[in-house]
Amino acid sequence: MNYGWYPGHMTKAVRMMKEEISLVDLVVELLDARAPLSSRNPDIDELGRNKYRLVILNKSDLSDKSATDMWKAYFKEKNIPVLTMDARNRGMVKAVDNIVKEVCKEKIERDRKRGIKNRPIRAMVCGIPNVGKSTFINSFVGKTTAKTGNKPGVTKGKQWIRLSDSIELLDTPGILWPKFEDQSVGLRLAILGTINDNILDTGELAIKLIDYLKERYPGVLNSRYSIEEDAPSVKVLESIAVNRKALKKGEEPDIDKGAFYLIDDFRAGRLGNISLEKPE
Repeated sequence: MNYGWYPGHMTKAVRMMKEEISLVDLVVELLDARAPLSSRNPDIDELGRNKYRLVILNKSDLSDKSATDMWKAYFKEKNIPVLTMDARNRGMVKAVDNIVKEVCKEKIERDRKRGIKNRPIRAMVCGIPNVGKSTFINSFVGKTTAKTGNKPGVTKGKQWIRLSDSIELLDTPGILWPKFEDQSVGLRLAILGTINDNILDTGELAIKLIDYLKERYPGVLNSRYSIEEDAPSVKVLESIAVNRKALKKGEEPDIDKGAFYLIDDFRAGRLGNISLEKPE
């Protein structure tokens, strides 16, 4: 299965971001903490050149803490400030406000010396679809300002949002890139829910996820579904379907429904804290 999804509105979004980048001081890049490298759009580095940068590892409540600690060190080595968070937690608002001010302290001091007071930091938030940008914005503002959804492609236009007295944010639609050079990147993004499920073979996706969990997180499937996970992955998927009572006529396992339950359990964190990649 080849992974890729690049609707027309994404081309428009990239063009808009290039037009608006001159207006911002800071590029805030939201990544999925379970696969930070795969969920980084390689175009953002070029887009954010000569701008202050901040990486937020969102959904860190779902990721493997040891892997997330490695990723924090990875970005710090590249001199990119990094913050881990669960965007649904409004208690993180002050931490975000503080790190933005720290990252942009040179600009703030420069403005102060020029006699410019209370000019807000203007930031652009970037990220691939379904990484949690809208949830992040809504948590920060404290009301439903940006549309949210559990499917990619909810935000399709630009909007300036006043986050606090000191920060204004330009929200942008989630953008993927036209072609994944490494299909393993596409696979991880498909598992995370970044690519539209309607164009994917969820059965094949579930088999790939089972293969990975058996290798990197042995015992997780047995713990969740009370099944024998040492069997071939197709048989494991059948057992998951049986466990979840996803059966066809004649009591045969419904593979498609079993695949849906497995992938949904992973995305919701019901399998435990799992990451799909670590730094090389």
